Amino acid sequence: MNHVIEVAFLLAQAGCDAEVVAAGLLHDTIEDTGVTYDELAVEFGPRVADLVTTVTDDKSLPKQVRKEKQVEHARAASAEVGAIKTADKTSNLRSIHAAPPAGWSIERRIEYVAWAHRVVSSLPSPNEALMVEYSAARALHGE
Repeated sequence: MNHVIEVAFLLAQAGCDAEVVAAGLLHDTIEDTGVTYDELAVEFGPRVADLVTTVTDDKSLPKQVRKEKQVEHARAASAEVGAIKTADKTSNLRSIHAAPPAGWSIERRIEYVAWAHRVVSSLPSPNEALMVEYSAARALHGE
């Protein structure tokens, strides 16, 4: 719960509109719950549902394939999707620094930081305010 709240807060601080902030709050919903696109569209509108769908990983794919697809999709991401991705990665980097997931070795954390940077640095039009936060979170890891 803290993660999605932090993502939404980062988006709001960066001046994103209410629908992007809502999509940030809901960005893991399809991936992690039984909620569907149609349910999101009914409750929050098609734009929010579209943004959430765009940042949703296909869990039927192997983890490494999903990670590569995130890098590929980042290259063509809209400014709004890029903002959500940047806020998500910023929050994740902060969390990994403050309280690494149980069982994550130093090597796995380093790999995550490098992969997150591949995603964020592939974005065509990054949000400047979010990039400041992302850079600070990356610096926590010595990057």
